[in-house]
Amino acid sequence: MDIVDLDRDTIREGLADGSILLIDVREPHEFAMGHIPDSILMPLSTFDPADIPDAGGKRIVISCAAGMRSRHALMMAQAAGLPLAEHYAGGFKDWVMAGEEIARGD
Repeated sequence: MDIVDLDRDTIREGLADGSILLIDVREPHEFAMGHIPDSILMPLSTFDPADIPDAGGKRIVISCAAGMRSRHALMMAQAAGLPLAEHYAGGFKDWVMAGEEIARGD
């Protein structure tokens, strides 16, 4: 299965309309310093595709700092047989550089 790169506009719209469940695979200290609002933390260091929550019909999209760890998490999920393919190619760095709102804490 291929990996699909999503852009910031797609992420923003999907979070706004509730169609995307965004999973952040950065580490807890990175997430606490700032993350995309409504994203959930599943650090790559302890990432287990079996722990991905039921998205309730939403599209599951993986995000990290700049698109590398999210690709790795997607490959792990695909190897486990999950039909996941989408990630935020620019990641949190792209989000911040564009001046988008961020959340802090866990």
